[in-house]
Amino acid sequence: MLPPRFLSLRSTVSRAFYARVVAPPPPPDMTEVRRRLMAIVGASSNWRDHQQALAERVALSSQLAGSQSELPVRRMRDSYVEAHLPLGSQPLLKEKYITFHNTVRFGRILEDLDSLAVLISYCHTHNDALPRSPLSIVTAQVDKIDKRKHTIYPDRDVKFTGHVTWVGKSSIEAKMQMSQYYDGAYCPVLDATFVMVARDPENKKAAFVNPLKPEGLEEEKLFREGEKNKSRREALRTASLLKVAPTDEETKEVHSLFLNTLDSKMVSFQSRVLPPNSVWMEDAKLKGLEICYPEERNIYNKIFGGFLMRKAYELGWSNACIYGGGRPKLLGVDDIVFQKPVEIGSVLLLSSQVCYTEGKYIQIRVHTEVLDPLTRQHDTTNVFHFTFASEGDHLPAVVPKSYGEFMLYLDGKRHFKQTLEH
Repeated sequence: MLPPRFLSLRSTVSRAFYARVVAPPPPPDMTEVRRRLMAIVGASSNWRDHQQALAERVALSSQLAGSQSELPVRRMRDSYVEAHLPLGSQPLLKEKYITFHNTVRFGRILEDLDSLAVLISYCHTHNDALPRSPLSIVTAQVDKIDKRKHTIYPDRDVKFTGHVTWVGKSSIEAKMQMSQYYDGAYCPVLDATFVMVARDPENKKAAFVNPLKPEGLEEEKLFREGEKNKSRREALRTASLLKVAPTDEETKEVHSLFLNTLDSKMVSFQSRVLPPNSVWMEDAKLKGLEICYPEERNIYNKIFGGFLMRKAYELGWSNACIYGGGRPKLLGVDDIVFQKPVEIGSVLLLSSQVCYTEGKYIQIRVHTEVLDPLTRQHDTTNVFHFTFASEGDHLPAVVPKSYGEFMLYLDGKRHFKQTLEH
């Protein structure tokens, strides 16, 4: 008979061994998320080898489905992903995410959300028979990011969760939630909806994705919301001020704003004066420039969309900070459209504009374009919309002067209303 002390030790060792064998692996952190993405597409970790990796991906075109009906139906649970950001338990990681005000760098969170949305989409389209995915899944649009729930702290662990909620033939809607550990539990602090598109290995034409079958009332509700989101996006594109004239109500508002800037002593439409407690829109700009180095490339050897979002956000935040005279708080990100990829080596020009104000709120529009140094051609790549709340209650009103600025004003007001209403 074994001594009690030995039996106790054997029991402890057995429990430890059993825990190692059957305990599920810990959720991935964001480094692991990006490592998985590289493995899924066979991306090279060395910039010098990117041409060879690209050639290998081109050969995967034969593995694409000829129609959506050829692909197996997926469930929402098939694409569920959970990832951790241990800001509280890893002090060195915190240094990457902290600001000089001891708050979280939200631009870094945008990068993480973008990576997670891509991984979620690849989980939906995963094929066990293929060692690498023939699809190139990219971010088409950031439909909505709502950050009005709680403050994000730099010294508490973060958990990201998300899954696919709707699909079209080649498009995918991924919803994600960010939670932070507080008082023994994870509390939601942010909701995000990204629209992804699947393309061929060369990222030149659309590719089919697996159909989605919702299960239960909750999933059916999410799927219907995805359909509504698609219809809403189409309606917004149709009603864009770049395509159609302002509504009657908006036209009246523009005329009223214009009359408010005329000098009452001069009988002239050319004599313009700035109303009290106001700023001309042309004086509420902030610009930036980035050279796109290989360090910021994504798994397809283009500039990472999350990097573009981070730079646009930081410029927009700075503009809101200068305009409001204090530290602004982000309320929402709305309707970010990725119009074309940004190539390595591009010169990226960013222009931030305060386009609408109301009370303590500031609506910022950031326009980004690439400049070809040889041809001097400018091409728009992204337009970003950010809604901030200033520390002060009564900000100066931003006042447009030209017709183009009036359109920016109306577009900014539309996005502002949409952010606060949803």
